[in-house]
Amino acid sequence: MFYLTTDAAGAAGGAQAITTVFMLVAMIAIFYFFMYRPQKKQEKETADMRNNLKVGDEITTIGGIIGKIVSIKEETAVIETSGERNKIRILLSAVRNVDVHAEDAD
Repeated sequence: MFYLTTDAAGAAGGAQAITTVFMLVAMIAIFYFFMYRPQKKQEKETADMRNNLKVGDEITTIGGIIGKIVSIKEETAVIETSGERNKIRILLSAVRNVDVHAEDAD
């Protein structure tokens, strides 16, 4: 049989602790690069899109309403939704995407 002396047991325990710390740091790095960073990038792109809305842009809301922006205020916009020119006031945070930019519609 092989018995570890106290010095060898202490060295083995230290190596195991270092390995555990390394694995913990690796898991945090993986979490950051695959989850947190892409989410922040997506949030930034969405905020930029909403900040660059202009009158005349055709948009789709989170609820699926499609319309053309008629006016924009601080946190709201008025959109025109159909041939009868129905107008709806929405929050800018409810805009999912811009379908056609005002410059492209001309």
